[in-house]
This record gives sequence, structure tokens and C-alpha cells, in this order.
Amino acid sequence: MRTTLKRGIGRGAGVDGNGRAVLPPAPATPMTLYRQPERPRRTALQLVGRILMWLLVALLVLVGGLLGGAYLYVHEKVKQVQAHTPEVIRASRHLDVPIAGKAATALVIGYDHRAGPESKLPSRSDTVMLIRADPVDKTISLLSFPRDLIVPIHCPGRSVYPDRINAAYSLCKATGTLETVKALTGLPINYVITVDFRGFKQVVDRLGGVWIDVDRRYFNNNAGLTAGYNTYATINLEPGYQRLDGTDALDFVRYRHTDSDLYRVARQQAFVKAFKEQVSQSFSPFKLPKLIDAITSNIQVGQAGNKPISAHTMLSYAFFGYRLPGGHFFQPRIENLQPAGPLGYELQAPPGTVEQAVGQFKNPDVEAPDKATAQALGTKYRPRGPKPRQISLVVLNGNGQPGSAANASFELAKRRYRVIVPPNPADRNAPRYDNATTKVYYDKRVPIAAAAARRVASLFGEAERAPLPPLLRSHQFGAMLVIVVGQSFHGTFAPPPSQQLPKKEPPAVTSNPGATIPLLRSVKRKVPFRLEYPGLLEKNSSPDSTMPVRSYWIAKGRKAVRLVFRTADDYWGIEETNWADAPILQEPNFKHRIKGREYDFYYAGPKLHMIVLRDHGATYWVENSLLDALSNETMLAIAKSLRPLGK
Repeated sequence: MRTTLKRGIGRGAGVDGNGRAVLPPAPATPMTLYRQPERPRRTALQLVGRILMWLLVALLVLVGGLLGGAYLYVHEKVKQVQAHTPEVIRASRHLDVPIAGKAATALVIGYDHRAGPESKLPSRSDTVMLIRADPVDKTISLLSFPRDLIVPIHCPGRSVYPDRINAAYSLCKATGTLETVKALTGLPINYVITVDFRGFKQVVDRLGGVWIDVDRRYFNNNAGLTAGYNTYATINLEPGYQRLDGTDALDFVRYRHTDSDLYRVARQQAFVKAFKEQVSQSFSPFKLPKLIDAITSNIQVGQAGNKPISAHTMLSYAFFGYRLPGGHFFQPRIENLQPAGPLGYELQAPPGTVEQAVGQFKNPDVEAPDKATAQALGTKYRPRGPKPRQISLVVLNGNGQPGSAANASFELAKRRYRVIVPPNPADRNAPRYDNATTKVYYDKRVPIAAAAARRVASLFGEAERAPLPPLLRSHQFGAMLVIVVGQSFHGTFAPPPSQQLPKKEPPAVTSNPGATIPLLRSVKRKVPFRLEYPGLLEKNSSPDSTMPVRSYWIAKGRKAVRLVFRTADDYWGIEETNWADAPILQEPNFKHRIKGREYDFYYAGPKLHMIVLRDHGATYWVENSLLDALSNETMLAIAKSLRPLGK
């Protein structure tokens, strides 16, 4: 066998038919041995394309992961702000269900736990505030209640009794405050928001601080004093426009050492407006996670029935505030509050003043600055939007009072509106007669209809506006608007108290340039821009004795000078700086050129809060007091009197 194998004979021989061995073929096998053809070499373009494809796949996976993570993060954080304490859950059962597409109102309760001797006392609500967001008008209204305001306290299960409004929280927590405010205002409230002041500083610091115009010198030092009920919080702020961190901002909004709770409320409102400006103008997405953490750790939001608030709802309100048009942020106040109580520490609202403030809160007049400017300048007011002859309307009786629709039609026709009278008398009545207020419905298909509805609604005072519902299509008769006259219409048109302008009056000023020229000369060499002095001052004003003038660095590479003036019980000021684009100077209501000089007007409702002169590369702004005590005419006269400081 060995020899046979060596000779290539037998089964060891190759089956190649060379004659040396003839054998039967080997058994068939399912396996085949073969060589794979070599792949063609890729071109450089194909190689680049393949790399880009894998990079795109990796990017899509990364983006998908980030979006998924962000979605889970937002939903988790939204869950954290849901009402979870018993007191807020109970309050949620007393809320009204919000209606999609209509204005919603939230009650904000700011509370704290005091330290020291007061640490064992019940928490108190230092802030009681209503916020109303109206998607139709694109407005936000804010109404604050001084914590020392005497009101009827409504606490479920207890008798109603008069006390300071912050006593409602001490007695019945959020439910007591909610029921008290609802009874006081008559407003439906859709959300309750509780804010722990311990997180206030965190929110401000993580936002990067807040720019606030500090009206005067604030100082209190408790060094060497024994902590007790009569000691006030430490504070050390100098006047001028400046960025405040969380600690200083909290000291500012809570200060009440040498003034009343009215000014405390005004400072709180100033902070809210400044916070909104800060978020709108200089917010960075990189700050968002830390900011959200600070908010969710110290805020609870309750909705009607304690139903969960969706992330969509929260984000929609956030974007609504972020995109709010300039001049659409309103802060009405309860006016003419009087001291009350044995020591005069409490406040009493005269009859009708709360109702007037609530009316301004519910129906903010977006054209109030236009009207006030025309009044101060002595020019004719020209309303915005379409003219009366461009507006067609149908008036329906919605209150059951005979002749109500006819009277409204007559008043509108006198003002040159195109009134369409349905030929069939039955079509001149609304489907229902139980309409408490007048409603102005507009056809969304007509581009100018919403603006027309706003103009017509202002004639009826506190009228509601909404898109035309299908139920009233048969009453439209081709008109742009359909008006359902409610029980609030009494036969004639007159602006309600909530839309009345301050009475025009001569400027209350006096010529006193000698009061400010020496002050400005003392700081002239410290600033690189031209200073200007006011030739006129408010007639009861004089430079503040504590700190009448201050020169300081307002921002990197920018200097500023602040003049502080004091009236009998208030402060106003003039800021001069070479910082032309400070956050406070964004979005003026109007720009006017008067005798060759350019002025920017900034309003708080119908009151002129600030007027800015831009001249020779610098800005000079006259700032009204916290309570806007200076009249519009006085503010304008002071601003027009600014003159360059000589040598």
C-alpha cells in the first residue's frame, strides 16, 4: 500500500484521467470550495460619501437621543411643579376650569418661613398677586394686593371677618387666600401658584441677575442689635440702574423699613417687569437647566380639580410671555389707599377703588399710551386699526331689555359705523337673553376683524371679544362683527373708569437749575460724556439729602450718573449714561421728535413712567417715582428742560 501510494496508484492517485488510475467518482457533497471574486477598489468620492452617511446616521441618533432626553426631562420637571402638598391640592379644588383660547388668571402666593424669634410663627404670604394672560389681546396684566390691606377674610368652615389680606394664608393657607381674593375681586381664577422665597435668590442668580432701576439709597444695618420683632432686614443698595443678584433683589422687593406697603408692592411689580425683560432679551439656553431646577424646587402650580398640567400648557404660557409685544404688559394698582388701624399700619381701600383696579386688570387698554401721549403733547388722538366706515356690524339684543339693540345701533351709527339691520325682527335678537356683559364677535376670515372688534368693544367698556361661533352665523348677514348687547349696556357709550385717562393738567414744575448744576459739576470729570442738567424740577422736589448724586460703572466700559430727588413722600430721578442699549431702554411705546431732539416714551398703562432723551451719543432718562406720582405733563416738561452742563 505504501508503494502504491508513492506511485500514485489506487485511491491516493489523482483523479485526472492520465491513465494511471481509473476510479469511480467520489460521493457527492453539499460543500463547494470556490474563490470569491475581489471587490472593485472604491473611488475617493465613494469613500467620502460613505463617511458622510455614517456621520449623518450618528448625528440623527445623537439628536434623537437629545430630543428624547429633553422630552423626558421637561415632563419630569413639569411633574415636579404639580400641586403635591395637601394645602395646594385643597386649593386646586376651588379653582375654575380654564377655557382654551380665552384669558386665564393665576393667583400667585409668595410665602416664607421666618428665622429667629418668628420662626415658630405660621408662614405668611408676603406677596398676593393676580396675573392674567389674554391670548386675544396678547396682553399680560398684573394686580398686586398690599399685604396690609384690610379685606373680608374668607376661610372655608369659618365666619367671614375683616383682617389684613395676608392673614388668610396664616389661617387657611392657599385655600384661604384664594377664596378671599375671589370674593374681593369677583374674578374666576384658573391656577394657583405658590412660591417659596427661599428659592427666589436661586432663580435670580441662575438667571444671571436682574437689571432694576433702584430709585434711591436703601440702607439698614442690624449690627449690634438683638434680633427680634422690631428689627428689619439688612440692606445696602445705592441708587441707579444696576444688575442685582438674588440677595440684593430679595432685599429690594421686601424692603419696608421707611415707607409703606404701597411701595413694597410697587417694588415687587418693578421686579416682575424687570424679570420679564431679562428673560426676553438676554436669556441663554445654557442657563435653562439650572433655572428650571431652581423653579421646580420652590414652586407649585395647581389647576382646577388638581388635574395635571401638561408640558404643552406650561411651555405655551412661557412662550406667550417671552413673545409679548412691547407695551402689552400692564400693572394696574388699587389707588388712594388710606391708612387704617390704631397705629395706621393697615391700609383701607375707599369704595370703588378695588373695582376700578379689577376693571383695568380685566380690560387693559392697549391704546392708553397713545391717548395719554396725544393728551400730553396737545395733539389729536387717532385710534389704531380700521376706521368706523370700514367696519360693518350687526347688533343683537342679548339682555331681553326692549330697545337695547336699537339704542346701541343708533350710538354706533352716530359714530359712522356701518350698521346692518336684519330685515326680519326675529333675527335682531340673540339666541339667549342672559348675557351679563356685551360680547363682540368677529369673523376670523376678515383680516381686520380682530382689530375692529377691539375698537368697538372699547365703546361698550368692559365687553368681551371672541371669534364668531357657528351658532351666530345665521345672524351675520355679511357683517364683519356681530354684537350681542348684554346687561352691562345702559343705553349710551362712556369710557368705564378702567379706561379713563388722567385728567390733563399744567405741569407741576418750578425753575431751579441751581439745585443740580453743582451736583453734576462734582462728577463731571468722572464720566466721558456730556452731562445735562434739568432746568425744571417737580415743584415740591429737592435733591435727596442722603445721596443726591452718584457716579458709577453701570456696565463694562460704560459710566453713569444718577440724580435723586425727593418729594414729600416719594423719590424720582434722572439717569445719564453712555450706554445706549441698556435693557431698560428696549421697546419704547413711542418715539417723538420735539424741537429737533429725539425722545422715547415708556408708559405704565396711561401713566408716563420714563422719558428718554438721546443726544450727542448719550442717553438721559427721567424716571418717575415707584407710584408714578409725577403727572405726564410734569415728566415731559422736565425732560424738555434738559440742557448741556457748561464749564
